[in-house]
Amino acid sequence: MRAQVGILGAGPAGLLLSHLLHLEGIDAVVLETRDRSHVERRVRAGVCEQPTVDLLREVGLAERLDREGLPHHGFSLRFDREDHRIPLTELTGRSITVYGQQEVVKDLVAARLAAGGGVEFGVADVALHDVDGDRPRITYVDASGEQRELVCDVIAGCDGFHGVSRASIPAGALRTIEHVYPFAWLGVLAKTPPSHEELIYANHERGFALHSMRSPEVTRLYLQVDPAEDVSLWPDERIWEELDLRLAVDGGFALREGPIVEKGITPMRSFVTEPMRHGRLFLAGDAAHIVPPTGAKGMNLAVADVRVLSRALSALLKRGDEALVESYSDTCLQRVWRAEHFSYLMTTMLHRQPGVDDFQHRLQLSQLRYTATSTAAATSLAENYVGLPL
Repeated sequence: MRAQVGILGAGPAGLLLSHLLHLEGIDAVVLETRDRSHVERRVRAGVCEQPTVDLLREVGLAERLDREGLPHHGFSLRFDREDHRIPLTELTGRSITVYGQQEVVKDLVAARLAAGGGVEFGVADVALHDVDGDRPRITYVDASGEQRELVCDVIAGCDGFHGVSRASIPAGALRTIEHVYPFAWLGVLAKTPPSHEELIYANHERGFALHSMRSPEVTRLYLQVDPAEDVSLWPDERIWEELDLRLAVDGGFALREGPIVEKGITPMRSFVTEPMRHGRLFLAGDAAHIVPPTGAKGMNLAVADVRVLSRALSALLKRGDEALVESYSDTCLQRVWRAEHFSYLMTTMLHRQPGVDDFQHRLQLSQLRYTATSTAAATSLAENYVGLPL
């Protein structure tokens, strides 16, 4: 088979890149190892920055988002048993929209299939070849068991942290920078209406907690736990009791409980690959970088990457102009490192670090109080949270 662009991974990065290239008249094939049902159901991020929403509207992918998404104009910081609202829209003129990553993926899959775009689910034994040459190739076994080869002009590796794209780049050609945090998140999905109209980020002596949502009927909640924690030791009753303790404020807060339909533990890391390109292979999204979820940047960074990449590939494949592909990595990494720094600050400000002394804890509380009471500090947090311009 032949395609101008071979894309690995049918997550937000790969599917959106395929859509953006389609709008430019460039043909692409997306290969995904999971089946369509799994891709459309896996629960991931839930916060869309303003620039992400604007881009989805611009390219005709926001009809359901505008109908079902939940616009938020602020969020709460909780510490010392008090609630402190960060008024995002008042401070920046912009907002966020709560709309699950799996919903974005559903919209993208539907759009690509409706346009006759090539999306293959359930492929196996994916391997990359000749990425240093002008005609890189992807070999794989399709869902029917047939051996296939896809010859491309370029390959986009959008297949996540554990995908084959980054691993296909020769040793020594990349530099990786990583930071592992000494805690994890126990995340649960509950069939109950949210207990608050906006997100709540809570710093508590027992650890961090987050109240979020996916719809008016479904709540997403997180607890800071040890990375080695066994999820089986967290029955529903213990989870609700701990959430109630960590989210409590003076004056009362009613946490709505309900059936927990999903739970899992997510480790916390920061990870960046430099550069995000090798020859005719371009990395985007989680294949190139990971952020701790505290800052809600993961999916939004992937969207920003492929916005830059689609323009670069369009210039290369339609006009033979290599300037944008040459600058692709540097352009993306500026935004990546800003998001890494913001996510690190949010994470360290809100989580209890194991083994910290009282001095370090008092510094953390001082930062929280300054952020909650200073318009300048709150504005800095808000403009990073709603998303810097693409």
